[in-house]
Amino acid sequence: MTAIKHALQRDIFTPNDERLLSIVNVCKAGKKKKNCFLCATVTTERPVQVRVVKVKKSDKGDFYKRQMAWELRDLAEVDAKDASKENPEFDLHFEKVYRWVASSTAEKNSFISCIWKLNQRYLRKKVEFVNVSSQLLEELPKAEESVPSGESQSVAGGDEDALDDYQELNAREEQDIEGMMEVCEYAISNAEAFAEKLSKELQVLDGANIHSIMASEKQVNILMQLLDEALSEVDTIEGKMSSYEEMLQSVKEQMDQISQSNRLIQISNTNNGKLLDEIQFLVNYMDLSKGHIRALQEGDLSSSKGIEACINASEALLQCMNVALRPGHEKLMSVKQQQHLFTELRDTFSRRLTNHLNNVFVHQFNHFSHFKMTIHQFYRSSCMSLPGHDQSSVLSQHMAELTLPKHSPLHRDLLHYAKLMEWLKNTQREKYEGLSRTYVDYMTRLYEREIKDFFEVAKIKMAGTAKEGKGNKFATLPRKESAFKQETESLHGSSGKLTGSTSSLNKLAVQGSSSRRSQSSSLLDMGNMSASDLDVADRTKFDKIFEQVLSELEPLCLAEQDFISKFFKLQQHPTLAQGEVEESDGVVPSRQPTPGEYRHFISSTEKDMVRLMMNKVFQSIETELNSLITLGDKIDTFHSLYMLVKMSHHVWTAENVDPTSYLSTTLGNVLVTVKRNFDKCISGQIRQMEEVKISKKSKVGILPFVAGFEEFAELAETIFRNAERRGDLDKAYVKLIRAVFMNVEKVANESQKTPRDVVMMENFHHIFSTLSHLKISCLETERREAKHKYTDHLQSYVINSLGQPLEKLNHFFEGVEARVAQGVREDEVSYQLAFNKQELRKVIKEYPGKEVKKGLDNLYKKVDKHLCEEESLLQVVWHSMQDEFIRQYKHFEGLIGRCYPGSGITMEFTIGDMLEYFSSIAQSH
Repeated sequence: MTAIKHALQRDIFTPNDERLLSIVNVCKAGKKKKNCFLCATVTTERPVQVRVVKVKKSDKGDFYKRQMAWELRDLAEVDAKDASKENPEFDLHFEKVYRWVASSTAEKNSFISCIWKLNQRYLRKKVEFVNVSSQLLEELPKAEESVPSGESQSVAGGDEDALDDYQELNAREEQDIEGMMEVCEYAISNAEAFAEKLSKELQVLDGANIHSIMASEKQVNILMQLLDEALSEVDTIEGKMSSYEEMLQSVKEQMDQISQSNRLIQISNTNNGKLLDEIQFLVNYMDLSKGHIRALQEGDLSSSKGIEACINASEALLQCMNVALRPGHEKLMSVKQQQHLFTELRDTFSRRLTNHLNNVFVHQFNHFSHFKMTIHQFYRSSCMSLPGHDQSSVLSQHMAELTLPKHSPLHRDLLHYAKLMEWLKNTQREKYEGLSRTYVDYMTRLYEREIKDFFEVAKIKMAGTAKEGKGNKFATLPRKESAFKQETESLHGSSGKLTGSTSSLNKLAVQGSSSRRSQSSSLLDMGNMSASDLDVADRTKFDKIFEQVLSELEPLCLAEQDFISKFFKLQQHPTLAQGEVEESDGVVPSRQPTPGEYRHFISSTEKDMVRLMMNKVFQSIETELNSLITLGDKIDTFHSLYMLVKMSHHVWTAENVDPTSYLSTTLGNVLVTVKRNFDKCISGQIRQMEEVKISKKSKVGILPFVAGFEEFAELAETIFRNAERRGDLDKAYVKLIRAVFMNVEKVANESQKTPRDVVMMENFHHIFSTLSHLKISCLETERREAKHKYTDHLQSYVINSLGQPLEKLNHFFEGVEARVAQGVREDEVSYQLAFNKQELRKVIKEYPGKEVKKGLDNLYKKVDKHLCEEESLLQVVWHSMQDEFIRQYKHFEGLIGRCYPGSGITMEFTIGDMLEYFSSIAQSH
């Protein structure tokens, strides 16, 4: 172990300016034995740092490495496990507990003893040693205890006893020694001579001290005599003091009697003052004025002054009930009587307030219900008083504004009771919850009726829009017109309100517009402008109706949520009356909750309670909105574009106001349905493209879905201008344009009457023009691709068509080029039998200028038959053919010059002749 200790000191601790004091060979308890060493070290520099270092052999086993170190000041406890028996296990409690097993008990004890000594010398915070033998914990010399820990010398190389024997010199001693060493020149060079000289000087000083003591004997005798005289004087003074003490004792007894009397008087005054304070406290805080009592018992809850008086009285009562009584007050009879009075007043006023508010709820509900009943009876009577008129037209005339009733008067009247509701919430939770259930019940029925009527009118207006948009086309459908009237008449019930079902309206809308919508909502027939103009008008009306519906619902929901929060005081946590237990932070629904639901209400926040009440009150909004959206989608699938934009905007607005509100949540749920309808609309258009069929007897021209995509894009760009959901439209664009590209190629491949290049050229030219005009950024790649396809197929069509007027000439020169490609020299081609000069002259003679012009004229007529008038590409194609023809002519001349040099062979017509041929043919047609 000594060799290991020496090696560790040399290799690990000396380079770090540390000294190794103790070492123990250990392994972790309860694990596979991997030996390591725990070392107790101190630094050689000040301030002294004491550490416990874990050292481990390297994996190769040829040297040691420092693995972990802990500061001794972080050590909280040393547990030796057993103080009476030999046990090699021990624990060190740093930030966590490290459990070790030493190689021997002696090493463990030596290490713990060293830790104890270092702790006693250097640390202010003492480590707790548990299950350690007292023999190991040796006390340090008292001389050392007086030395501050900051001035203690660091322990030398491994000699642990040096901790108790060495004492450091102070500053003055160091100065004296330095002075002596300066006087003696050989103090450093000859330490033994210097020490001998100091010893002799010390003997001389001791002798001088003894002589000085012996010379002062006379003075000592005089001093002893003076001390004897002083003792006699002290005895005299003690006698006088004894007499004075007896006199003071009698005075003390008299003063004690006076003090006792004064103390009793002071106690009496203190008790009287405290009693007066208690009486004043009870009078001030537990006394309710007669005016407040009268207001609580008889106050008028229907007038503003009466409500204000009741509010003041209820607040005063709550303060009296919530006063913090001091110990013992509850035993006083007067206090018990006051508390009983307060309880009776609270119960009486809460019953009065609950009954009054219930009556207010019933009165307001009946008032609104009667008002709505009167309106519907008026509508019904108006319809019946017009014989021969369509009742739906009368109803639509009166319902033209499409508005929801405002409940601000009801809210304004009820908000006068808001503070009383807060008082009821803090004192009588059951009655508060009962009122909340009553309000929710009445308002649920009221809103359900109003919202249902509102949406029925909206659906009638939508169906009416479809009917008006049809115009005179409805004259050819008398059966459907009659069905429309029957469905509208069925909306009037016995009570005078609209009772038509959603399904009947949906059926009506589909019947009233099926013949037009089945085509106008498709990309295949949007190019029909006579129908498209009507579609735009109808969709604009639908957009206004849908926007009006959302604009009416939004303030209605926000106003109701704001009222519920204010009236039922759901923005803050209530202050409960003394003795009450808080059961819920909010309002429970209208029905009695189950135990599981009740626990849920208790744990919910007050915002959750507002949302629960709003969900109950407006439980029909989401259903009606989805029904309206379904109807709009059935009338025209392109309505989903308008609905997506409008709904997204309203959701965005609601989330900016309050992302957790009922309105935001509901509109967000409905937005999912709208987005699903939008995706279904795009998928339907793609499916219709794939199912398109073309006539085999007529030319193709611009495909319907290509023209329809232009109409769709123009409509969508108008609708989605500055819209929040622009990304959805961009994704739809990509899907549609890919489908258009794919199906254009499909139709081109299947076309029999029109050449494939013409179909591709015309349609991709139209697509390129559309995308260039609309400047849709997400389709820039497709725009370039469309231009590329148009250019390629234009060139292909021109080249293939030009081969017909000069067919033999083309074949001849193709053969010449083939021979050159096979390795025949150009000037040797004329020696080939099939391509000699005679054969060339023979072919050229077959194409004089007159024949060329005739062939070009036939070519022009054929191109004219292939191309459609709506795209106007005839002149473009003809000009391209002219350029290509000139290029071929120059190419032929070049081949003649290179392959038949000096032959003098030329074409029967010149480039000028060709230009005149093309120009005259174009002008003649």
